[in-house]
Amino acid sequence: MHGSPLTGWLLVVLCAAVGAYCLRRTACAPPGRRRAAGQDALMGIGMAAMAVPGSALAPRPWTTAVFVVVFVLAAVRAVFPLRHAGTHPHHVVGALAMVYMALAMQAAGPHGGHTGAGLPLVTGGLLAYFLVYSLRSGVRLVATGAGTAVAGGGEGGRGELVAGCRVAMGIGMFAMLLGM
Repeated sequence: MHGSPLTGWLLVVLCAAVGAYCLRRTACAPPGRRRAAGQDALMGIGMAAMAVPGSALAPRPWTTAVFVVVFVLAAVRAVFPLRHAGTHPHHVVGALAMVYMALAMQAAGPHGGHTGAGLPLVTGGLLAYFLVYSLRSGVRLVATGAGTAVAGGGEGGRGELVAGCRVAMGIGMFAMLLGM
């Protein structure tokens, strides 16, 4: 992750906390929501791993390959729900953004950070997407109070927390892309 180590570690903590909460949510979520909770958990944990400053996860061919395989499979799984109706377009975009960032990090090399990596048009499009997603979801979360419009309801009092986690991950993704 390019930028100050403090920013990187703050992103790690935020994304790891969100990922851990969503992983815990998979165990107690109703069957219809378990899949989305798992996708959120994978995204949070993956973002945390990618944001670690100067770690053993620095761009190396094996780490890039792991990120690419895991998140391409996550995107395919989000597009083709096996037993559930509907797709999760946000999960597809998020997973493909993770693939894009992993490849850009590899192209920049171990000492180059993210600066100058990636295609400006793709990076700009993803920045715009995550900015609009985060702002729209955040405004809806504040406006609804109960979080039902953002989280889809059905999770009792946890709807606001789930929606807040998704907003936090959107902001985190925006910050990571901004560092490219």
